Amino acid sequence: MDDVQVLQEPVDSDSNDVTRILQRDQDMTVHFKNLNGGEAAGNLLSTREKMAKAMNIPVADIAKHLDNAISHPVPTVFTDKPDFRHKLTEDVDLLSLPIPKYFPEDGGRYITAGVIVAEFEGQRNMSFHRMMVMDKNHLAVRLVPRHLFTMHKLAKKAGKELNIAICVGVCPCALLAAATSLDFGVDELEVASAIRKSVSGAPMAVGKTDNGITVPANADYVFEAKLTFETADEGPFVDITGTYDHIRKEPVIRVEKMWTCREPIFHLLLPGGYEHYLLMGMPREPMMFKTVRQAVPRTHAVRLTEGGCCWLHGVVSITKNKEGDGMNAIMAAFTGHPSLKQVIVVDDDIDIFDDRQVEWAVATRFQGNRMLRVPDAAGSSLDPSASGTTWKVGIDATMPLGKERDYRRAVLD
Repeated sequence: MDDVQVLQEPVDSDSNDVTRILQRDQDMTVHFKNLNGGEAAGNLLSTREKMAKAMNIPVADIAKHLDNAISHPVPTVFTDKPDFRHKLTEDVDLLSLPIPKYFPEDGGRYITAGVIVAEFEGQRNMSFHRMMVMDKNHLAVRLVPRHLFTMHKLAKKAGKELNIAICVGVCPCALLAAATSLDFGVDELEVASAIRKSVSGAPMAVGKTDNGITVPANADYVFEAKLTFETADEGPFVDITGTYDHIRKEPVIRVEKMWTCREPIFHLLLPGGYEHYLLMGMPREPMMFKTVRQAVPRTHAVRLTEGGCCWLHGVVSITKNKEGDGMNAIMAAFTGHPSLKQVIVVDDDIDIFDDRQVEWAVATRFQGNRMLRVPDAAGSSLDPSASGTTWKVGIDATMPLGKERDYRRAVLD
């Protein structure tokens, strides 16, 4: 493939060379043939075009597609011969694997594309977490107060370590589902299965680990592990804004077994890179789309912008039914993605995936009296400029109804 660079030369996991190589051209997928003795790949889904191609849909339909999968989950299909069960390693040595240290001040080598699946008292959860390698079989994992955090808390209250499986090298359907914010108790694997069925016509195949966890059958690596009662320093780590996140006390994972497929490739998610942006931000777009559409029925698309780390800035495309719809869309977008700091609302003749068109709409259709400013709002903890609270800004760059002729760009017939 023309968009894949294959590197045969050895790369040291502790040298930060992985980051230098991936940053050269983030549109380019890089296949490392010898990273600390193993194979790895980064920038796999670093553009919306790659993601759309993997899902076999247009770029503009990704948010709608995800929203449909969330609303209509599909049961998975069990197989007793999943790909990941090709080879079992019981004496696990994480330090021997192609896991890099990405930046000089990182707390250590990090698993960045690891999807954790946990099951407890009939509930299953699948979610993304960064994991810092401590030694050959221990990881410090960053847990925010969401579903896995809750399951771990419940297990500790019952006096139990929580059985988990860490999956690396799963398909885009599982990656997107794992990054989606769903209600507690909703099975992300069934959302992944819905995406897979719409793409391939067949639901997602799953298999079982020896510790009883159901995971995607096509994972390259599956680590059987326990989320323990212990804590350790986790970090620093470069998060989505490209700045260092600080050190916290976080739970420790004890890895007990490792399964691999026939020719495993370790997925490398460049911290603060384009693929990080998309996999973290894109699954939030369906929620934005849903809340904005409830306020403005003719909502066409939403986008969390790469310039805003696919997290802090967004653009929404609507067709107004009445004056004020632009402002309503702004408020609804903030509801749909609470970490949003700035949103621009444009008409449907503007391609929201083209930054020049969006800025042109702001330049030619917006005045300062059509800006919504919200002070002292809860925002994103990842924003280095926020200090507890943030200011939110909404820009209504839509045309006044009845005056569209004065605002439209001239075109030839």
